[in-house]
Amino acid sequence: MVTIRDVAREAGVSVSTVSHVINATRFVAPETERLVRDAIERLGYAPNGIARALKGSRTRTLGMIVTASSNPFFAQVIHGLETAISERGYSLILCNSDDEPERQLRAFDALHNRRIDGLVVMTTDADLGFLDTVQARAPSLPLLLLDTDPRPGACAVADDSARGGLLAARLLAGRGFRRIACITGPARHPRSRARLIGFAEGLGEARMALDPALLRESDLTIAGGYAAAVSLLDDDLPPDAVFAFNDLMAVGVLRAAAERGLSVPGSLSVLGYDDIELAAYLTPPLSTVRQSAALLGARAAELLIDHLEEGRPLPDLLSLPPDLVLRDSVGWPSARHP
Repeated sequence: MVTIRDVAREAGVSVSTVSHVINATRFVAPETERLVRDAIERLGYAPNGIARALKGSRTRTLGMIVTASSNPFFAQVIHGLETAISERGYSLILCNSDDEPERQLRAFDALHNRRIDGLVVMTTDADLGFLDTVQARAPSLPLLLLDTDPRPGACAVADDSARGGLLAARLLAGRGFRRIACITGPARHPRSRARLIGFAEGLGEARMALDPALLRESDLTIAGGYAAAVSLLDDDLPPDAVFAFNDLMAVGVLRAAAERGLSVPGSLSVLGYDDIELAAYLTPPLSTVRQSAALLGARAAELLIDHLEEGRPLPDLLSLPPDLVLRDSVGWPSARHP
């Protein structure tokens, strides 16, 4: 089946330019329009019939509800999503909810009243009741969930967090660390649960077990990571390595270590998760499990707009593979050398 991307490639223009020609949503130079229409004719491209029928009621606007756009990881996801939809001739309306159920519902009502064409939800607390309400009030509205588990009637885009936890355990156990602490996110957070499962599996490969005394649950903030690290480092048997389930918590660990005169990585190794921009500029630069936030947003945008423009079905789950980024915050146990 010929797609809008095929037309763009044939005409030597961007996908958004082809979209503007087809939908008459923005001025396109006559010569460029001729190239696009010639490419459409040569390839025999025809927009999806359902999409054509709905064109008159489209706003070419997507809505997004997030916990807080000030979170660096969320901000990178939003940037990736907004860049991708802009290239396709769409706009984004963003609402912050602070994970408060009433604010989430008010945000959804406001977006729905603006006649958005699709909704993206990315919250720390994936409230199932809120999602039930969204699907009940707008059953035909395409719904895409970011950084969470799939659910019936919605598409989820997330990193393979179990794989990320496995990579973390293989790194730390493989270097010879034996007292490895974990600072997790809230137990209800699906990515946190998956990372813990993967981490425990990786320790099992090294014939180690996850020590409950070295496990701390926290909110996904610098302050949360700091408080958890203080509890761990002030213990009679402190860890020699800490795996924090996001980079913000890892920043809190670095602060707690510095206050106690612990050098990183000489006395304590610290591993984060996400690879936010800040991670490379910390002292020392933070080793982390990278999930590409910008790619997460861009792939979500592509899935939604391909569904709207071409009628492509939304998958239940798109899982993106994470990878390790080794910097200076992870070393070797003091009694060992590489």
